[in-house]
Amino acid sequence: MSRLTFLYQMDLPHRAVAVYTYLHDRANKNGECWPSVNKIAGDIKLSPATVRRAIKDLKNAKLITTKQRYRSNGEKSSLLFKIIPVNLRL
Repeated sequence: MSRLTFLYQMDLPHRAVAVYTYLHDRANKNGECWPSVNKIAGDIKLSPATVRRAIKDLKNAKLITTKQRYRSNGEKSSLLFKIIPVNLRL
């Protein structure tokens, strides 16, 4: 059985399932990745606005956390996405 089977049993929109799968596939051993919203949108053929809604869905479901990253000059960079392990979700 797939490690992501739980995802299909949750009441999540399709957009959230697609974005979670994308992030899960790209996460390092610590469950972290940092693709831009535009990169995610382009790769899975969704609009950036839809990806942002999916990220909100996933945060509300306590499947991911995000943290804003910054460049050395203080400008915003991409978000740091952290996959929350299934056994740690509340």
